[in-house]
Amino acid sequence: MKLKKFESINVIPFIDVLLVLLTIVLLTSTFISKGIIPVSLPSANNADDIKVKKEVVITIKKDNTLHVTKDIKGLQNIQEHILTLPKDTPIHIKSDKNSKFETFVNILDMLKKHEYSNISIVTKK
Repeated sequence: MKLKKFESINVIPFIDVLLVLLTIVLLTSTFISKGIIPVSLPSANNADDIKVKKEVVITIKKDNTLHVTKDIKGLQNIQEHILTLPKDTPIHIKSDKNSKFETFVNILDMLKKHEYSNISIVTKK
């Protein structure tokens, strides 16, 4: 009896492995995109409460007016409000694309002068 030569590769096991890898990648990417992986934390009687830091959003409008909330407007008032916050408070800057760059630089200069380092610039994707 004569054996046949195999002139082709069996790709079915290769496809099975790729489908398993694709499933793993898709599952992990959904956890990463949401940023939340559900975890059931244990309880402890002597645990300290974690203080949640509030973030501050500084808005620069098209006419170069500055706002933190509806009540706090203007660079001087914003500076007084921010000085009451801890140095590691997250600060987000939202600037209109048609506002003056000088206003943006003034905000950054004020924040760096008072040693705030957790600063981010909000953009649209």
